[in-house]
Amino acid sequence: MNKIVYAIESLSIWVGRAFGWCILILTLAVTYEVFMRYGLNPKPTVWAFDMMIQMYGALFLMAGPYALAQDAHVRGDVLYRLFPVRMQAFIDFVLYLLFFFPGMLALFWYGAEIASDSWRYKEVSWNSPARIQIYFFKTLIPLAGFLLILQGFAELIRCWKALRTGVWMPRLDDVRETEDALIEDPAKIKVEQ
Repeated sequence: MNKIVYAIESLSIWVGRAFGWCILILTLAVTYEVFMRYGLNPKPTVWAFDMMIQMYGALFLMAGPYALAQDAHVRGDVLYRLFPVRMQAFIDFVLYLLFFFPGMLALFWYGAEIASDSWRYKEVSWNSPARIQIYFFKTLIPLAGFLLILQGFAELIRCWKALRTGVWMPRLDDVRETEDALIEDPAKIKVEQ
């Protein structure tokens, strides 16, 4: 079971890293647009707005499985963190079954319908005169739903193991907040004074 969880988690991390490059593309598009608009007398581009929307949307959709794999989603854990591991696992397990999976199944199902319609009509953006194709982008909706369902399955296995053992499975390491690293081992971080 650990191999399955870590394989799914590895996929989610890989997809998150790959789509993280959307930030760079988004930044370059915004920079170019600002330069064209304010540096070369008002000459805005016709494609930059649509490009920015698609890059941000892709990043938002595809970062979901990554954030779930890294346990980085925002949660109101004022009381939750004080509970024993088995109680946390039970709460997570029930919430995944009652709320997460129905929501992600809806995202996948209706997202597939939206993407299918978009491909059938060869949908283009109405936001600008460039008429940029958006059916490629809309394909990410069911893909994100599928990857979230997959990662949710891995989270259910984690919960089940924690219910049985009373210990959470360790997660695959990736980029972490500096505060988290300081809490674990302050000696690892060298602060210049």
